[in-house]
Amino acid sequence: MFRIITIEREYGCGGGAIAAQLAEHLGWKLWDRLITEEIARLANVDSSAVRRCDERMDSRFHRLAKAFWRGSYERNSAALGSQVFDMDCMMTMMQEIAAKIAQEGSAVVVGRGAPYFLRENPDTFHVFLYAPRAEKIRRTIADGNTREEAEDLVDSVDRERAAYIKHYFDADWPTRSLYHLMLNTAVGNESVIQTILYTMRLVEGRPKATDYEPKISTIAR
Repeated sequence: MFRIITIEREYGCGGGAIAAQLAEHLGWKLWDRLITEEIARLANVDSSAVRRCDERMDSRFHRLAKAFWRGSYERNSAALGSQVFDMDCMMTMMQEIAAKIAQEGSAVVVGRGAPYFLRENPDTFHVFLYAPRAEKIRRTIADGNTREEAEDLVDSVDRERAAYIKHYFDADWPTRSLYHLMLNTAVGNESVIQTILYTMRLVEGRPKATDYEPKISTIAR
């Protein structure tokens, strides 16, 4: 039986809320904000540092951190006490967290490359959620953003996610062959959740439906 569900999503389609509702329905642990908190704990940094580069390849924080620490004599100083936190560091820790999730099971995991990390786990059901641009803007405005902010977020965040996946997994985003199910959330959250649950029951015990092989052997490059 499936013990883990990964939820990859377009920005603004409601993937986070749907994942939370799905986890509550199943009584499973939700790994969304919890991933940020766990990475921050492992790296001994503030959660805000993790959020600044979460699924963003070209974040200003990441570029500045790389530029500052490369060649700096202070990076070898015993007084420093900890390494710089950046995307490479975060991805290494995400790999560890994914292994922990695979061992524990009973989890709904949102983004952060989880479908790629858990691609070989036969107990994992992979879902990709998307929506029309107008629906994504509507949902983003409902979350408290202005229309201008919503349009900017909808148009930019997914480009960053695509760059993140390309850099670390050498794959196009979304990698359609990686998912058991791809759903349009414009049909409504409850319809999406029920479709996920129904399809999981329908395909349990059948031959592996997903197919993705990474072109690189390491996460950090």
